Amino acid sequence: MLFALLIILAASALLGYRVISGVPPLLHTPLMSGMNALSGITVIGAVAVFATVPPEAGAWAAAALVLAMVNVAGGFWVTERMLRMFRGKERESEVEDIPWQ
Repeated sequence: MLFALLIILAASALLGYRVISGVPPLLHTPLMSGMNALSGITVIGAVAVFATVPPEAGAWAAAALVLAMVNVAGGFWVTERMLRMFRGKERESEVEDIPWQ
């Protein structure tokens, strides 16, 4: 059983890498936004599992919860970084015209 699970993990990792590497950079940011929403659902699922597991599986549920939250935080970090890449350099005249800055 463990060997079959490891094969599934390896195959899904390779397939995921192949799919993500084929995404053009222009579509990466909108896709990341959608994936952040799905990752939020994963966090909710991890919280539900963490609340209902038997005590002996609590460490695995806690690890799943932490990894799901890291996934969400990383997704927002990458999205913000990509959006900064597409934002043009601000001209000084534009910055001076805004009174609250």
